[in-house]
Amino acid sequence: MPHADASLVPSTIITKSRSWDHVHSQLEPLLAGQRHWVTNLANACSLIYNSLLAFPAYFGSDDRAVNWCGFYILPSLFPLPRFTTPTSSQPNAPQDKGSLLLGPFCGKPACQLISLQADMARGVCADAFIHGKTVLVRDVNTYPGHIACDGSTNSEIVCPLIYQGQESDERFVVGVLDLDCLALSGFNEDDQVGLEEIAELIVRSCDW
Repeated sequence: MPHADASLVPSTIITKSRSWDHVHSQLEPLLAGQRHWVTNLANACSLIYNSLLAFPAYFGSDDRAVNWCGFYILPSLFPLPRFTTPTSSQPNAPQDKGSLLLGPFCGKPACQLISLQADMARGVCADAFIHGKTVLVRDVNTYPGHIACDGSTNSEIVCPLIYQGQESDERFVVGVLDLDCLALSGFNEDDQVGLEEIAELIVRSCDW
């Protein structure tokens, strides 16, 4: 099957829970045999974004559309420059955990950096990362400290990407998966369950 066909949603799927099961089943083979997180996250956000565009029962491409899907990742996990000398403005230090950097995404241009510093951290992505829990926001206009990368967004859901250490019980949050929707209450608990399972699949399919 051509890779692009993975984002097609059969007409027999009419519930959110089944749609997320379908996305999960399509994502598994896309990630199989590849461990680099940049490549896998690029395919993951493209599959999720285009699958939701192809699911008009709840999202589609009109005023209920998901208008952004992507990732914010710890700077220490990004590849270091090999052919150029980093400037002072570049977060090249592996110990830098005071922010998240924009990773692969689909949608309009977005905020490049999300602060995690105690006196500056705000917004849905920072809260999901800091607390290690999914944040479901039915109306972003009422969310304290919401960062409006796109003023047309009305609802949002952010899932942490949690890496489970193989030789210990320690859990590390390496980033977040963020989805925005044009509609109020665009996401619900079915979306949360489906996206958390997808986030778990993504994390265990990559080397961090």
